[in-house]
Amino acid sequence: MTSSDPKLRRRRVDPLETGSSSLTHIVEEKKKEVWRAGSSGSSPISHCTALAIVTVLGCITTFYKIWHPAEVVFDEVHFGKFAGFYLKRTYFFDVHPPLAKMMLAGAGYLLGYDGHFDFGNIGDNYIENNVPYIGLRMLPATMNVLCVMLIYSIMRQSGYAVLTCSLSAAMYLLDNSAVAQNRLIMLDSMLVFYMLSTVYCYIRFRKLRYQEFTPAWWFWLIATGVAMAMTVSVKLVGLFVVTTIGICVLVDLWELMDIKRGLTMKQFMRHFNARAFALIIIPIFVYLFWFYIHFIILDQSGPGDTFMSSSFQETLKNSAIKMKSLDIHYGDEILIHHPGTEVYLHSHDLKYPLRYDDGRISSQGQQVTGVKEADDNCYWRIKPTKEISKDKRVPVRHNDIIQLEHVSTETNLLTHDVASPLLATNEEVTTVEQDKQYNETLFKVVLDDHNNGNIWSTHMKLVKLMHVDTKVAIWTRDKTLPEWGLGQQDVNGNKNTQDRSNFWMATEIKGLNATEINMNKKKEIKKIPFIMKFFELQGRMLRHNSGLTKPHPYQSTPITWPFLIRGISYWSKNDTREQIYMTGNVFGWWLSIGGVAIYAGIMLADILARRRGIEPIDEPLRHRFISSAGLFLILWLTHYLPFFAMGRSLFLHHYLPAATCNYLLLGAVFQFMFIDGIDSPVSRLEGTSNTKYRKFHPLMMVASPSKYSYLAASLILLGQLGMFLFLSPLTYGTPGMTISQVLQHKILNTWDLQFD
Repeated sequence: MTSSDPKLRRRRVDPLETGSSSLTHIVEEKKKEVWRAGSSGSSPISHCTALAIVTVLGCITTFYKIWHPAEVVFDEVHFGKFAGFYLKRTYFFDVHPPLAKMMLAGAGYLLGYDGHFDFGNIGDNYIENNVPYIGLRMLPATMNVLCVMLIYSIMRQSGYAVLTCSLSAAMYLLDNSAVAQNRLIMLDSMLVFYMLSTVYCYIRFRKLRYQEFTPAWWFWLIATGVAMAMTVSVKLVGLFVVTTIGICVLVDLWELMDIKRGLTMKQFMRHFNARAFALIIIPIFVYLFWFYIHFIILDQSGPGDTFMSSSFQETLKNSAIKMKSLDIHYGDEILIHHPGTEVYLHSHDLKYPLRYDDGRISSQGQQVTGVKEADDNCYWRIKPTKEISKDKRVPVRHNDIIQLEHVSTETNLLTHDVASPLLATNEEVTTVEQDKQYNETLFKVVLDDHNNGNIWSTHMKLVKLMHVDTKVAIWTRDKTLPEWGLGQQDVNGNKNTQDRSNFWMATEIKGLNATEINMNKKKEIKKIPFIMKFFELQGRMLRHNSGLTKPHPYQSTPITWPFLIRGISYWSKNDTREQIYMTGNVFGWWLSIGGVAIYAGIMLADILARRRGIEPIDEPLRHRFISSAGLFLILWLTHYLPFFAMGRSLFLHHYLPAATCNYLLLGAVFQFMFIDGIDSPVSRLEGTSNTKYRKFHPLMMVASPSKYSYLAASLILLGQLGMFLFLSPLTYGTPGMTISQVLQHKILNTWDLQFD
């Protein structure tokens, strides 16, 4: 059934009864005629010209005043520093995989930079510290321009008209968030580039689905897998594009399994194995490769040592922590430090009050607290609970049962079934005289990294002190006691024994100089298998990333991102009243969300109409709208919805990949609404004689933009350009604005602009 609506009329070639080769020849000849005539504006020359124009415009918006500001901006504090660590081969720890940071380090190496600058604070001056920051910024900026080209190419390969391709690319290059984020020494432009590369390669692969197992088919399938792995190798959120491709491949395999397709199970398994090899095996090896290079480069001890196990640290050269580390023996007097809150386990001869303010009763035992500065009241003697040799020093090992004697007061550490002062659900920690309550003074030594050496040592081994009797762990948190506790930190017995903050670190053995002792030892660099180092680092990355819950003044929630409720203040300078405020193009982002709503509305209306036997959309157009625009919708959803399940601190810049995908969807919706027809067929039809593979091959359709199409595109681009220029002082950080001008640029009251 064909609609009488003129916007749904399509130019057609009559159905052909001839074979596949004749069909292909006629289709290709017809397309060549259209291209030569230029009636659709989709000739190769038109596409090349439009691509060149948006590329040049992308260069202008991205590289404009890239030298400003000549100061550290926002997360350049981290990623500039990490690039320097690579150049100095100094081990560091980060929650993101290494690829993008190594790319920045490679750019620094080519520029002659040696990593001497520490990128310590936002606002530190690059010129005064002789940092080639312009060259470093040019790498992410170049990737951003390549993103413009990829957006255009994705739309072109998906069969959209030149006008639509140009519109999608122009919307991106005029997006303030993309410009502000992707011209700085940060990772997001690389992330978006590899994400778009994955999408582009997969579309090229899908276009060859009727030429299966040809060299070109294999090339684009493998390229998809490699690009996918590169995306994940930049940031773990690259798994979102893996999810998208996985969904597409599952749908593809489901269609191939259909008996109507005529494939035997042997042929189907050949398709399955090809995709498994290219999209699972190859990406795994690519991902592993970058970590292998990461470990080869970073062979010197550095600030990342403390995040890793003792066995890992022993593989690094010149480990300062290893030089400070000593094995702990029975009878040693040690300082016990809590790395999470930076306090030492401490006690003094003051008692808990008999009655707390809330009416609860205490044991009136000796107070055990946490203090920031170690003193004589912070030393604890380790006493055995079993017979040990008196002729030699016996080390303390994992799972040993010990007593801890407070040296100054000669009392033993104890916890019991009495509520702690500040947390009624946890147990009170106190001390008792040495000949009393023996069973309540027993603690098990639980080492965090006991599989890589089971001897407790200073600095190298985290320890959890588990109470044998009541099964709680000695624990502290950032809560101070009232005046009766001298304002020192509360220490109690934590019933949640799996909490990572239960671990403590011994930092000193009284009377022993670790440096002098270790200087006389042979310095050995140990080796452990790469795969063990890899899995250890992956675990630490995931654990640390999930623990990034500390509040930040510019964090925001995912529900607010598409509407730009809050941005991020990246940089400001009081003297000139200049600032960089990262926010998106309000016009483009709100319009893109409207595109999502329109797509959903069209699909819902089509479904309801078809339930009543009405086909309001021609089948080829409907097929393209579902498959192509549907892919872009899935991309947007997979890059957006997972953030709702994350418990860590989140920021507006986490939405940038999803916003990019939304511009692709907006282009697809624009073509459906304003351009008569589609260019088809998109897929190459050579190489198959089985017409079961081709639903719509008899139809030769050509997209035909009208004057209304150009008018609609012009109005959209004017809106995007106007908003981009209006927000450009906040995007580029120049020029400075008066208070009234700042207030004028504060489109939403929720924006946290400086100087307002």
